Amino acid sequence: MTVAEAIPYSQIPARAVPILHSPMPDEQLLAERVARFADVKPRPFDHEGDHEDLDGARFTHHFIDAPGDEETVRFHYAEAGIGEPIVFLHGIPDSWYQWHHQMAALSTTHRCIAFDLKGYGQSSKEFGDYRHEAAAEQLVSALDLIGVDTFNIVAHDRGTAQADFIVANHPDRVLRYGRGEQHLYHFHPDLAPQAPLFADAPRTGLMDDPRYFVVWLYTWITKHPIGDDDLRRTIQEFSYPDINRAVPRYFNSQSFRQEWLRRRRDLLPAWRCPVMIIEGYESKSQPREFYEHAREYIPNAPSVAVEYVDAGHFWPKERPDAVTELIRKLLDM
Repeated sequence: MTVAEAIPYSQIPARAVPILHSPMPDEQLLAERVARFADVKPRPFDHEGDHEDLDGARFTHHFIDAPGDEETVRFHYAEAGIGEPIVFLHGIPDSWYQWHHQMAALSTTHRCIAFDLKGYGQSSKEFGDYRHEAAAEQLVSALDLIGVDTFNIVAHDRGTAQADFIVANHPDRVLRYGRGEQHLYHFHPDLAPQAPLFADAPRTGLMDDPRYFVVWLYTWITKHPIGDDDLRRTIQEFSYPDINRAVPRYFNSQSFRQEWLRRRRDLLPAWRCPVMIIEGYESKSQPREFYEHAREYIPNAPSVAVEYVDAGHFWPKERPDAVTELIRKLLDM
């Protein structure tokens, strides 16, 4: 019997079933919301050393060419503050900007560094290895080059899929792990209806219109509305050339099922730093019941905390202040 055959899918909690199977956003509503952003223009590329001020903090843009894909992978990242490093990894359809509220608040005490994942934002979008473990190792190479040895890591959604490998493969370097909005020990394929949609995006054109794609996701799986300024910038960040071609490569490189099996078999036992699981209390794709016994699933971490945010999936922007306070709590673990 194979490992895959031996691990059954988790039963979706009865409370979550009707929520999970609620309909996609009404197309008329989406059209009205998308129309509000008809004037959003693509954002120019940043240059090494460019600055911008957000939430009262000074952010600096950087680029680094890290080893990867037999050549190099160019990563774009933004940072603010000085002190013990916190590395932030975003999800889809986001970029480094997903974390700017938290970075601005925490930059008074920490060096906050947020990357555009490979394939997103202003990072490389060339062909290459888009398995999460490979992309994660390329990120670690980038951290080596910018002089970040030990660090905290905070991740959301698809960024969490890469962070899981970083925490497992580099236990001597990760101080604490804030982990959000990604399957942990439990999984059922009904919880990932987006997987085939994203994998087929180059053929269906799902990601070709950044306005529609961003508004669709931020309407579908949020509890609280996101401010127009944040949505405008998110649309711009997803509008850089070839994102619509690069991002689907992740979904064609491994399935959610494969990720889940690898995580249970290899990754969870390898985490050896304090871990905080952060989930939206009303997340549609991550039933909160699945995380109640997280301590049992991460046996070798010195401490495991589970925290819920009064939000849906996109809690860094739905409840930015509450998320900042949870990260402060993580830093005290």
